[in-house]
Amino acid sequence: MSIKAALIDLSGTLHVEDDPTPNAVEALARLRDSGVAVKFVTNTTKDSKGTLHERLCRIGFQLDSSEIYSSLSAAVTFVQSGKLNPYYLLSEDARQDFPPEDPNRCPDSVVVGLAPKAFNYEQMNKAFNVLLQNKEHKLVAIHQGKYYKRSDGLALGPGCFVKGLEYATGCTAELIGKPNPYFFKGALDGLDPSFCVMIGDDANDDIGGAMAMGLQGILVKTGKYLPDVALSPPPTALVENFAEAVDWILKKNLA
Repeated sequence: MSIKAALIDLSGTLHVEDDPTPNAVEALARLRDSGVAVKFVTNTTKDSKGTLHERLCRIGFQLDSSEIYSSLSAAVTFVQSGKLNPYYLLSEDARQDFPPEDPNRCPDSVVVGLAPKAFNYEQMNKAFNVLLQNKEHKLVAIHQGKYYKRSDGLALGPGCFVKGLEYATGCTAELIGKPNPYFFKGALDGLDPSFCVMIGDDANDDIGGAMAMGLQGILVKTGKYLPDVALSPPPTALVENFAEAVDWILKKNLA
């Protein structure tokens, strides 16, 4: 069965900060030229879609901003459809994608993304109290990754802060990003998952989540990849980097 569309993770797979992974720019062009549709899917919550698009173009990739589907995009839809008035634990840049807070309404939810400057006692305590005011108030985790890859090594993700709020308040977070089926359904946008593949560096969030939805999964050994993280069932393919993932797809489609 040939591959008709590829969902491609960004940070750690296509690039690490401002550096493309080996031969990734050329590989993306080859994938497009082969006729495989692409969509860029990311749990990145520190940067707005505009910032993500600007960075990718600046480091050499050719794409349209409409091809980016982020957990921020999914969370914005969740907030708008639920008519929520959240207290936000987000970076200033990511905050631009969300509707403004209504000063005439009390906060009825807490939205958490990767926001290193917001993870201090004062702001975490405010979030804690918003959730305590009413059992109906929602804790919305844009994602709850344990860690992510920076140029100086691995760094804490938002997961431990989400878990801390769950522990302190007794509530259960609504997870929006990968590996939630809600995220993958939005990214597929009606595509048949059996003709699609996910390429990513996170065994659980990228590959496990996608394969549970019926996609094939190619795990790359860049970014946050750790060899001792087991995945059951195993990924469809394990390759060195994004360029090798493209080679795998092109070879499969020729078979």
